[in-house]
Amino acid sequence: MIYRLFIKYLRKYYLRLKTSLKWILFSVLSGILIGLAGTAFYFCMNYASDLRGAFPWLIFLLPAGGLAIVGLYHLFQNQKDPGTNLVLSAVHSGDHIPIRMAPLIFASTVLTHLFGGSAGREGAALQIGGSLGNGIGRLFHFNEKEQKVLIMCGMSAAFSAVFGTPLAAAVFSMEVISVGIMHYSAILPCVISSLIAHQIASCFGAVGEHFIIQSIPDFALIPALKISLLAVLCAVISILFCVMLHGFSDLFRKLFQNGYVRILTGGFIVLALTLLIGSQDYNGTGIPFIEQCFSGTVPPYAFLLKMILTAVTLAAGYKGGEIVPSFFVGAAFGCFFGNVIGLSPSLCAAAGMGAVFCGVTNSPITSLLICFELFGFEGMPYYLLSIALSYVLSGYYGLYQSQKIIYSKYKNQYINRKTR
Repeated sequence: MIYRLFIKYLRKYYLRLKTSLKWILFSVLSGILIGLAGTAFYFCMNYASDLRGAFPWLIFLLPAGGLAIVGLYHLFQNQKDPGTNLVLSAVHSGDHIPIRMAPLIFASTVLTHLFGGSAGREGAALQIGGSLGNGIGRLFHFNEKEQKVLIMCGMSAAFSAVFGTPLAAAVFSMEVISVGIMHYSAILPCVISSLIAHQIASCFGAVGEHFIIQSIPDFALIPALKISLLAVLCAVISILFCVMLHGFSDLFRKLFQNGYVRILTGGFIVLALTLLIGSQDYNGTGIPFIEQCFSGTVPPYAFLLKMILTAVTLAAGYKGGEIVPSFFVGAAFGCFFGNVIGLSPSLCAAAGMGAVFCGVTNSPITSLLICFELFGFEGMPYYLLSIALSYVLSGYYGLYQSQKIIYSKYKNQYINRKTR
């Protein structure tokens, strides 16, 4: 009897070990391949940004760059590109992700930043990683459920290589798909692919972002209340940002049904706004401006300008992500808030970044981890408080309309609805 039980246990253990070894093998493969692609994307993006910084007149070619982007998508017969929403829906319902998504979003995002469109890079990285991960699954004839794990694995690898936050990257792809549950079956592949991709990027000289907080007060009632107020306001801003992104997109598609006309019009609007502002601080990813937020001085309207320029850029059909712009918005507003209310502006910039990111992605665990990787652990109580409040108060809005809210944010109730 004991012998039979022992044999049965060994068989189960063997099957688990076999499955684990399989996922280790393919997560290593994904980490290497997608890590290399993500690293190439990182350097191309940096080169495009540096080139535009050296030659500011490139902003005048933004409309022409937009026509090139639409032409690329027409050439590859991918005019109706749902972007990151397709990656999320592929995990939910098994929708097909074409392999051509990776080179298309790669090239078009670089073009967007080269000519001064206001967008991020992590959303593009998620699409690159998801597309390549799905391609690996199809190449090796994985079944539908296994392909979903490889999509998340690819998302983690690309996010880690591009942004340099392997801890947050490993969790984000599992958390952002379905709010209220975590896809823990993907934790081993996502962790391994994220770490390997990060190491590959580091070996080639890719440097992750890190911001220095000038002063962090001891956690006490008064500063906690001030951070709480900041979180409440950041939740409102995150809702406004999501509404603007979706609203501008719907408006542009309604007014300009032709893709060439739409992107040409949007390019001229971004160009006009840039000339009116008199600065290109709000174009591209805006990482230098985020660094400026931690020095403690930014214009009070900076966060709003970034929201408008990003909404117009993406609504017009330019490519990129919304995540780094959300960091910009949170950091700019947090810095302004800190100066007004008399709390460390750099601490408020950090808390604002975490709060707005959480509000637009509905990913509190990732938001906390990314704060640790970007700012260190010392301000943990403030990050934790701001993220928790923003998560609850931001409602059911989100960047990605394919994202599902499985469980209510307010009570223990199954709702299974999409974000607005």
